[in-house]
Amino acid sequence: MSKLLINLTTAQDNADKTTVAFVVANAGIAAGQEVVIFLNVEAVRLATPGYADAITSDGFKPLVELMATFAENGGTLWVCPPCFNTRGLDKDNLVAGASFAGGAAVVEFLGQGAASLSY
Repeated sequence: MSKLLINLTTAQDNADKTTVAFVVANAGIAAGQEVVIFLNVEAVRLATPGYADAITSDGFKPLVELMATFAENGGTLWVCPPCFNTRGLDKDNLVAGASFAGGAAVVEFLGQGAASLSY
C-alpha cells in the first residue's frame, strides 16, 4: 500500500488551506493509500473536539465533515506534542483518529516511502 503524509500547519487562520488538505487526504484514502496528516503549529487545534465545527471554505464541504470522513475511512491524525502543549490544550481530549506523534514518527513514515505534501 502506498503512503501519503500531509504536513498541515494551519487551522482557522487559513480555512482554505486547511480544508484543501483534508480534501486531498480523503482523495488519497479513496485511492487506496495509507494517509497520515501531521498536525503542527496552529493545526494542532484541529485535534480538539469542536474546534473545526465552524471552519468552512466556499465550494467545499464543512471541515468537520471532511475530518469525520477522514477518520471513518481509516485516516490518521498525528499531533505534534510540543506544538500542542505550548498552546495549553487538553491532551486528554482529542478527536477520533488523533494521537500524539513527533518528528521521529514523521521521519520513519517518510523512510517507509511515503510521499509528502505540505499545507
